[in-house]
Amino acid sequence: MVLGREPRINPVPLLELRPTQITVGKREVDAKRIAWRKHPEKEKSDFLGRHLIPVVCGPRERYYIIDHHHLALALHREGVREVAITVVADVRQLPRDAFWIYLDNRGWLHPFDAEGKRRSYAHLPRRITDLVDDPYRSLAGELRLRGGFSKDTTPFSEFLWADFLRRRIGRRLVARHFARALTRAMKLAKGEDAGYLPGWCGRLER
Repeated sequence: MVLGREPRINPVPLLELRPTQITVGKREVDAKRIAWRKHPEKEKSDFLGRHLIPVVCGPRERYYIIDHHHLALALHREGVREVAITVVADVRQLPRDAFWIYLDNRGWLHPFDAEGKRRSYAHLPRRITDLVDDPYRSLAGELRLRGGFSKDTTPFSEFLWADFLRRRIGRRLVARHFARALTRAMKLAKGEDAGYLPGWCGRLER
């Protein structure tokens, strides 16, 4: 097993990268697409060079993304076909079942569907284009951008917030009245019930 980040200068096709989660937030993907379009063409290569996609090299020498799923999908939808990667761990020698357990125990795997239910490893998509939209992940992402909670190093912290919000805000409200759902989420984020979550910013002032 090899650990440590190993940048790959040679581009890797985006569609060869395998996800380690089932869902993304569509709104966050769309926001990254808009941000990409705003970069002048001459600066896009530099951007890609500064945003290497972290991966683990697994069985059959396949690369599994462990972060930046939203960016990878956004870039693909904007016509980018190849990206540079950084290899965080090389465990290609592991049997497939041991590989999934390894990722899970390192906090590099999030096999939860758009209903917040844990699924088997077999349900993980094989391509970034197969990632499913979870509107609560979009709500959590927007909540963080608006200062509802702080960015945190806890793996999949936004998904923990998404699950918190999923249990307290109706799906119809999120789908049809996102701004109202966000206002509700902001109030919830400042309450004591959210105190266990990563990046919690404190009590709601009365």
